Amino acid sequence: MEETILIIDDEVQIRSLLDITLEANGFKISEAATGKEGCALAASIQPVLIILDLGLPDGDGIDFLKKLRQWYQKPIIILSARKSEEDIVKALDNGANDYLTKPFRTGELLARIRVAIRLSQGISDNPCLTFGNLSVDIANHVVRKNDEIVKLTSTEYSLLALLAKNEGRVLTHQTILKEIWGMGYFEQTQYLRVFMAQLRKKIEDNPSKPKLLNTESGIGYRFGN
Repeated sequence: MEETILIIDDEVQIRSLLDITLEANGFKISEAATGKEGCALAASIQPVLIILDLGLPDGDGIDFLKKLRQWYQKPIIILSARKSEEDIVKALDNGANDYLTKPFRTGELLARIRVAIRLSQGISDNPCLTFGNLSVDIANHVVRKNDEIVKLTSTEYSLLALLAKNEGRVLTHQTILKEIWGMGYFEQTQYLRVFMAQLRKKIEDNPSKPKLLNTESGIGYRFGN
């Protein structure tokens, strides 16, 4: 069954490119040129994923993102010409699953779409997550590397589980700090870096060149590629 992706972008050329690319990869496409039209379409067709531009003619994309997140639980990927860390962090903190800047590579966008859809459809039903030689048993709070149990503190485990359950998604420093330590640590990014360094030493084959716990400079962390 074809899955519908909703594109909300006022640029005709971008919508046309996405139409061709996504339809060639088995998706059905619906599109809107304004935020208001996009929100209405999202409610009526219930797309499997939304691609949202931030520079819309009838309002700021962040405002539409907030409105969508009041009821829409499936993935939203931001595709925008805005490249500042502030814009990226704001979008991710307000519920975007991912953020790509224009101009973009279609192969990368397709990969991000596949990851977002796969995680939204199946991760809640999978109590044990496997990534190469590493497994994270969510149900039993057990982490194994090469079939041997990795000894983690409760905080290290919570940090790893949060990132693993959001594989492929950038989590901002503020999101991680709020989820693991609470609002009192909202600005303690150095504190987070210390724990990430400890965690890398325990689970990465080469902590200086991590393949799982990847840094998104100035923004946060992404688990996996």
